[in-house]
Amino acid sequence: MTLLRIENISKKFGSHLALDSINIAIEPGEIHALVGENGAGKSTLIKILTGVYERTDGKIFWEDKEADIESPRDAHALGINAIHQDRQLVPYFTGYENLYLNIDYPLKKSKLGIDWKKIKEDAELLQDAWGIKIPLDRPVSELTPSERTLLEILRSMMSQSKLLILDEPTASLTDKESELLFGFIQKLKARGVSIIYISHRLEEVTMLSDRVTVLMGGKVMVTLEKDEVTKEELIQNMTGGQGVALKEKTVRASKRAEKLLEVANLKTRDGMVKGASFEVYSGEVLGIYGLAGAGRTECLEAIYGFRDLESGSVKVKGTPALLNPARSIASGMVLIPENRHEDALIMENNLLENMTLPVIQSLTKKGVVQKKLEREKVQQEMKRFAVKAVSEEQPVSELSGGNQQKVVFAKALLCNPDIYLCDEPTQAVDVKTRSEIHQFLHGQAGQGKGVVFVSSDLYEILEVSDRIVVFSEGKTVADLQNKDLSPGQILDICYHFQKEAVFN
Repeated sequence: MTLLRIENISKKFGSHLALDSINIAIEPGEIHALVGENGAGKSTLIKILTGVYERTDGKIFWEDKEADIESPRDAHALGINAIHQDRQLVPYFTGYENLYLNIDYPLKKSKLGIDWKKIKEDAELLQDAWGIKIPLDRPVSELTPSERTLLEILRSMMSQSKLLILDEPTASLTDKESELLFGFIQKLKARGVSIIYISHRLEEVTMLSDRVTVLMGGKVMVTLEKDEVTKEELIQNMTGGQGVALKEKTVRASKRAEKLLEVANLKTRDGMVKGASFEVYSGEVLGIYGLAGAGRTECLEAIYGFRDLESGSVKVKGTPALLNPARSIASGMVLIPENRHEDALIMENNLLENMTLPVIQSLTKKGVVQKKLEREKVQQEMKRFAVKAVSEEQPVSELSGGNQQKVVFAKALLCNPDIYLCDEPTQAVDVKTRSEIHQFLHGQAGQGKGVVFVSSDLYEILEVSDRIVVFSEGKTVADLQNKDLSPGQILDICYHFQKEAVFN
């Protein structure tokens, strides 16, 4: 018996054909990966399977019987659950409360009040059955990213999930947390739960998957069996045989030019940054790496003006910085934040409104926005970044993740910055967009700009950076020239200082 069979599924948005005659089969207990560039149709297909979108054409068969999935409730009833990249949890609810979202709470025998004792007993039984432990009494805001992912998986198991869709599940996880998640995925597989695994991290795809389906332009390019799956084969199919232009390692001028950014003994009032010091020079990409909780994101936010300082200093081109976002932009510094949905874009607004928001004053004459000039600048940046959109009037929420990130970069470039603070700038984008972002940042460095590049992907840090600063426990602990460095050398530094902090 085949669990899920998709026959000739198509989806149109107006005249745009987002999916074109998709055929895929999922077997019981199979890990089936979906890969493709942003905009390839992965998200559209998943929204059809979970009842968010209605298909234009084609049929869905569930356990060899034709099925109509017209709403998320229909999908849940069949046993289809999705865990999206943006976690569907209420931050201020406890784990117990989130576990029962969209599920009727058990009531006391008197029917007066919720039976919390039964909820906790059932939750403990559920955790024991799956061999995991999460502090469910805590608010979700206090849980680690991996604990939040496992909480969502537990919630899906409460509704007898037969098919679990994981969309970029490791996007915000460390390597160690990802390994824990992979172990849990194998437990699901062993118990007959099927997985649709969506990731731009091709190493994960090749390691985990029984089969991989590659989408391109809304079409199935190929479905590969496990012994056929290689990173090179996937890239060739994802790019239509064009491959991806990888960054050619270059050595920039050894003579350091202008010092663009100087951070000295930075400490934040919330204690997340406890002593950060580094410098960024014209024409270089400075990589920042550290284990989870090392203070990388918090340091960039403090430099930009999102976090209050307790002590220390920030200088931009030799001048003490006035730490707030508007003044940071005025001084020539922009932030590409980790969470583009919450911190970089207004999702319901269109591309034009998002791109010109920080520079709207410069496009205004006598209190009136110069619409023609505004449109010209936006169209120029859309062309530069190859943004796939119907027009500049299209809502950002309708774009793929990679195209949304291109809008974030276009918005930053309109500010004409000298310094880019990039926090996980390639998180959850496809391999081609990732390469394009790398090339853009190196191009900016080549023009004398300074780039600070934060990533949880150590191999990416080594690929992109000219110099690497290592963070541990809120402090900078090493400043290394990226010459013949190995991942092991950097991780040794991270774990050495982490261990030292535990024992001191």
